[in-house]
Amino acid sequence: MQASDRFNINSQLEHLQAKYVGTGHADLSRFEWAVNIQRDSYASYIGHYPMLAYFAIAENESIGRERYNFMQLSSGKCFYRVAFLQKEKTTNERLAKRNHKGTVFALENVQSHSQRRMSSSSSSKAIIKTLIKNPTRIRSKHQAKQLHAQFLRTQSLSHTSASVVISIYTNLKLLHEALLLFHTLESPPVLAWKSVIRCFTDQSLFSRALSSFVDMRASGRCPDHNVFPSVLKSCTMMTDLKLGESVHGYIVRLGLDCDLYTCNALMNMYAKLQGMGSNISAGKVFDEMPQRIIDSETMSNALPSGIDSVRKVFELMPTKDVVSWNTIIAGYAQSGMYEDALRMVREMASEDIKPDAFTLSSVLPIFSEYVDVKRGKEIHGYVIRKGIDADVYIGSSLVDMYAKSARIEDSERVFSHLLRRDSISYNSLVAGYVQNGRYNEALKLFRQMVTAKVRPGPVAFSTVLPACAHLSTLHLGKQLHGYVLRGGYSDNIFIDSALVDMYSKCGSIKAARKIFDRMNVHDEVSWTAIIMGHALHGHGHEAVSLFEEMKQRGVKPNHVAFVAVLTACSHVGLVDEAWGYFNSMTEVYGLNHELEHYAAVADLLGRAGKLEEAYEFISNMRVEPTGSVWSTLLSSCSVHKNLELAEKVAEKIFAVDSENMGACVLMCNMYASNGRWKEMAKLRLRMKKLGMRKKPACSWIEFKDKTHGFVSGDRSHSSMERINEFLEAVMEQMEREGYVADTSGVLHDVDEEHKRELLFGHSERLAVAFGIINTEPGTTIRVTKNIRICRDCHVAIKFIAKITEREIIVRDNSRFHHFNRGSCSCGDYW
Repeated sequence: MQASDRFNINSQLEHLQAKYVGTGHADLSRFEWAVNIQRDSYASYIGHYPMLAYFAIAENESIGRERYNFMQLSSGKCFYRVAFLQKEKTTNERLAKRNHKGTVFALENVQSHSQRRMSSSSSSKAIIKTLIKNPTRIRSKHQAKQLHAQFLRTQSLSHTSASVVISIYTNLKLLHEALLLFHTLESPPVLAWKSVIRCFTDQSLFSRALSSFVDMRASGRCPDHNVFPSVLKSCTMMTDLKLGESVHGYIVRLGLDCDLYTCNALMNMYAKLQGMGSNISAGKVFDEMPQRIIDSETMSNALPSGIDSVRKVFELMPTKDVVSWNTIIAGYAQSGMYEDALRMVREMASEDIKPDAFTLSSVLPIFSEYVDVKRGKEIHGYVIRKGIDADVYIGSSLVDMYAKSARIEDSERVFSHLLRRDSISYNSLVAGYVQNGRYNEALKLFRQMVTAKVRPGPVAFSTVLPACAHLSTLHLGKQLHGYVLRGGYSDNIFIDSALVDMYSKCGSIKAARKIFDRMNVHDEVSWTAIIMGHALHGHGHEAVSLFEEMKQRGVKPNHVAFVAVLTACSHVGLVDEAWGYFNSMTEVYGLNHELEHYAAVADLLGRAGKLEEAYEFISNMRVEPTGSVWSTLLSSCSVHKNLELAEKVAEKIFAVDSENMGACVLMCNMYASNGRWKEMAKLRLRMKKLGMRKKPACSWIEFKDKTHGFVSGDRSHSSMERINEFLEAVMEQMEREGYVADTSGVLHDVDEEHKRELLFGHSERLAVAFGIINTEPGTTIRVTKNIRICRDCHVAIKFIAKITEREIIVRDNSRFHHFNRGSCSCGDYW
């Protein structure tokens, strides 16, 4: 053999080593090539066998093991070894070339074969022993695999050491490598089972974790206290309360129900699965416990699951940490047991355990529900004193608390001081803006969230979409819908329900119905959204049909669903059906009537002209009627021109709400339409003394992603000249087709000609005209008005829709009007 050949072989092997050392990858075909070289008696020139064995292990542990053993036996030589050199100074430190977080991996060349072989073996075993005692020093996949290779090279891979390696693999989330080694063990120890079960749980493979737990028991291995937290977490995430209770019983029988971490996992399971119920009574689990000193009140209640079980586990724990206290406090808060949650916080302090960020973020929502901003501010002060006010979870809870207490400025201040803002903190403030009617700010903040590269999730979309619905900004709603589709949230039931609501309130009931029909699952929220959508668009019969279908599908209607179906009946005059639904709330579903249900029935009777019956109905309400309930009847009195009853109703309104602007305006209108100018002047003087100002009628329309607003009588818009030209031209055609202006709604003591001019400048007409002159023929016109559309404009827009061959959709403060081919979807019943 020539020296050049030997050099070429060594060069190739050195190239192979340089390519693969530290990568964790293997090339089995090159491995075969290396073995063939060894068989051709070139081994004396190579000396790379341990490293080649390592290559094979990276791809297939069992193959690598076999080939490595073959090479060791046939060669009997080892010129290189892999060593772990600690950070502390040793005799080998000068040979190390690199240091990685306290652990150095180096290849050490040895000149004296016989001496180095012995020192290599003893040194490797010493290092391995040190690493087994402190496996956390291994922090990478590469390091874990080198330790595994060392065990194989020294032929010291026992069940115990294999369990340690498996534990290291699972700590690094290397499930595949852990399972490869695990399956080579004939009877895996408890540590190996624990590591695999925990890794399955951490990687959300909950069914496999539980399956492994069953296999562990079947193998005869008895689990220890380290196994059960992962098992209980898997039961929780799979919402399998029955299995969780069985595991609880097994824990009691093993006497491990005093372990702190196991008990914390039990409490977490019962807290998250409370209310699910099962065929197994949790009381039986507690009955199996050894006799202990237990408060008689603790065992007096034997509820099947839920917060009572959380409480029992908590009270039986010999030692408790902050996690234990947090779990029971959060459980009470989520169950609506706010006084109990606050009591536990006080007890926690008396036990000298300091609340952490999770404790405070669990308590703050309680003050949001109670609207107890004073107590909430005390918590805020405590947070500042402890220096944890920048915590994102506490900050989000504070933002939510202040928003629900109508202190949105304080919410903004807390948000601005957060050093790090995640989706939760953004969502909290967006929701606060929406809850307080500041819809434009909600949309602006959502844009900032996206600009800050904080990825919005399902909660963010379901929070911001109602802002589009309230503003009737269809183009923004469509943009958000596109974002939802791109984000892969199209099958999220909460987002779909919000989209149904948004499209319904933005005037596109067809789009709302399309989304609803493609949903795989419908809950009470999505059903309610589509029922209310059809009701607001005048499709009362369709809404009632959907309500009946919802009941047939087994979805129990809630309070909001009954408001929707009663509204639908009101808009199409289904009096008898409405009474049936109203009575079924208490008789069939056990739901109490609330103010919204009374208002819907009063509105129904008023629209149907049953004014006296409506008056008696409100007077005999189970609860004290508010001004808003009486106002529905006052509006009906205005439509049916019953001034005498209107005055009686107005007295009722002013008795409970002396500054009700809507009632004052309606009464002024009714006095004016009946020519009673003195009474109108007297009422206006009263309004002036109280500082009350009438809200101007305004309408707005979207065009090219911009909203254009119009106020009645205003001539300031840049397109006003073109608008007037269009209205004058279309007015001539309207009059030829039979239009006659209805000036009875003009509340000024002026001549008829002047009244017609005032009608000509109503805001909804200006907005409709602007939309027509700026869009292509056939484009649907969508207009929103802040108050009820006037009777004359309702007639006029029917003519305009017919003449221009457009669909015109007008949303006023109570419903949608779809004008098409000379008719309206309301059927003139409004």
